[in-house]
Amino acid sequence: MKKTPLILAVLALVLSAAALVMTFVGKTGNISESEVVPGSTAVAGDIVYVQIDSLVMNYDMYNDLMTAFQSKLQASQDDLQKKSRKLETDMKSFENQINKGLLTRSSAEQQQSTLLQRQESLQNEANQKQLEFQEEEYVINNQILDAIQTYLKDYNAKHEYALIFTTSASTNVIIEGNKGLDITADVLSGLNNEYIQTRNN
Repeated sequence: MKKTPLILAVLALVLSAAALVMTFVGKTGNISESEVVPGSTAVAGDIVYVQIDSLVMNYDMYNDLMTAFQSKLQASQDDLQKKSRKLETDMKSFENQINKGLLTRSSAEQQQSTLLQRQESLQNEANQKQLEFQEEEYVINNQILDAIQTYLKDYNAKHEYALIFTTSASTNVIIEGNKGLDITADVLSGLNNEYIQTRNN
């Protein structure tokens, strides 16, 4: 269920649209025109951008949540595979007994019914787990998106950029631009510092 490219594409589109609304701010004099944002040459009033794929993939919160998610997903898959192998073994054993004439018709029908019920139950469990993990992944994506949007809103209140765009390998909003307007490193540093403080509390 690795959907990282799709996740990043959705994040890029949503963040780009949200930035258009959220980051238009008036100048309040917090930063002078000559001050430079660490890691870039952008100043107040500039139109800047972040590389959303790099930002997300290097965001500690994303990595922590996805590591836990993948571990939980793998454990679930291992459990389902174990049950599937057991069912397959029992079905082969049942078929072998039928071929050898070791079961009465009544016993064969009962065992067949039991095996079919187990098969249906296992399929239902697999479908339910898939839905649960899809929902959990959706929630994780929303948590990451909300954390980034919240941070960027506060970040821009301080730096007073005219706009903050997003770009990524899959949805390249910025085709060509001044690298000095790339604030990804600074935003990532701030996001990780904020998350680490929250995580350690």
